[in-house]
This record gives sequence, structure tokens and C-alpha cells, in this order.
Amino acid sequence: MKLSPEGNIFVYPLLIITGFLFWFWSIDQISIYLPACIGIILLFCLNFFRDPERLVPMGINHIVSPADGKIISIRTQDDDYQVVSIFLNIFDVHVNRMPITGTIMDIEYNKGKFLMAFEHNACDENERNIITINSLIGTIRLVQIAGLIARRIICYANKGKEIEIGDRIGFMRFGSRIDLILPTKINLEVKLGQKVMGNTTIIGTFE
Repeated sequence: MKLSPEGNIFVYPLLIITGFLFWFWSIDQISIYLPACIGIILLFCLNFFRDPERLVPMGINHIVSPADGKIISIRTQDDDYQVVSIFLNIFDVHVNRMPITGTIMDIEYNKGKFLMAFEHNACDENERNIITINSLIGTIRLVQIAGLIARRIICYANKGKEIEIGDRIGFMRFGSRIDLILPTKINLEVKLGQKVMGNTTIIGTFE
């Protein structure tokens, strides 16, 4: 399993520390509890920062999920748009991917609070990064929202750059939420409470 580069500053130091601690334990210098605890943290980080290969479904008339997680909200916005909110818990893959091929028109970072990401007003009050994309079906927005634990929003998109569907666009550290803002002409294929997989689950289709 490939690891996301965002995890390097966590995984490699923990790997070295774990190795040394188990060596000290092997020569009866310390108890097993400390190396075991650090080893568990290492395994957690290996799981959290995994970056599996995902194949995008064939076709050009669909929008794929930008992340792994659970659909916690589907609502309309200003009559012309609909918002699909995806909550990522600490066990989900946290790589963010491009939901549709398009050009990055704008990137707007907003400082804010760190409310629980599944709360409704988190989209307005929390620290967030709004990525505006010009695509085949018009303007869509992908909003990276920090949560109570997630304190680092990473965005790789650059204004004016065209990015293919499925390409990596960012990463969220330790729990977060993604809001996908789509035109109402998109026919949604997901429902509230559904588990979705980045690059694999089709969020909606269009003519």
C-alpha cells in the first residue's frame, strides 16, 4: 500500500523510535508497554496516511466522490446549487481528489473555528479552503473544511491549472469534511448516510 507523502513527518520518526524502543526492550532495558504503545501509534499513522490506487469509472458524464467518507448532508443552496457534504472520520482515506476534469478558477482560504466537522454550521464557521472549478457542467466548488481534530488543510491546486478527474488535489490531516457544491441540473446518485469512496463512487450524473 502506497503512503501519502503528507505522512512522512509522522511515519518515519515513529518508525525509528519504535525500532529503538523494541531494541531496548529486547535487552531488558525497558518494559514492553512503551514500545507497544508507540508501535500502535505507528500502525495508526500507516493506516491514516495510506493512499490506495483508485480507478475512475469510465465515461465523461459523471462526478466522482472527492474523498472517502459518509454523506452527512444533502441540501439546496440559493436554488441554483445543491450541496453534498462528506464527513471523513480518522479511519477513512484522507486524500482529496478532483471530482471532475476542469480548470481551477479560484482558491479562497478562510480562517475560522474548529467545530465538529459534522455540525451543520461548520461549513460557514470553520477554517476552510474553497476551490472553484470551471467544468463541462459549469462552475462547481469543492470546500475543504477543518474539524475539531483536523488542523491542517493541504491544497495542491493552482489557480489557472487544468486538472483531470481523479487526480490528487489535497489532503486533510486527522478528521475533516468535504462539501461538494454542484449545479441543481446534476442528478445525484447518492443518498444521506451512504458510505462513499474517493474516485470510485459516482456522486451524480449529467446530460
